[in-house]
Amino acid sequence: MITITESAAKRISEIREEDHHDAGLRVFVRGGGCSGFQYGMEIEQGHNDGDQVFESHGVRVFIDPISISYLRGATIEFNDFKGGFTISNPNATSTCGCGSSFTSDAQR
Repeated sequence: MITITESAAKRISEIREEDHHDAGLRVFVRGGGCSGFQYGMEIEQGHNDGDQVFESHGVRVFIDPISISYLRGATIEFNDFKGGFTISNPNATSTCGCGSSFTSDAQR
């Protein structure tokens, strides 16, 4: 699966407290960005059929079946000084300076 650091879990919990007490974090990959793929994250109330669902540091995480192949082994961190959330992804063969775009040879 993926790892959510304590700092990321704390920030996600703060965001949830604002409007979505029981929500989880959806993490996904879609085509686009400067390098071919782009990360996305959003707060959602529930998971979809087929999603991988797990919990890390009290945060529920939802990942769709296609995205999981690109995200397996990744770590989500939060650091105010680095611009917020970052994803360290062992499946990325190259990344872009924007920090949210990557190239991968991961098989679906």
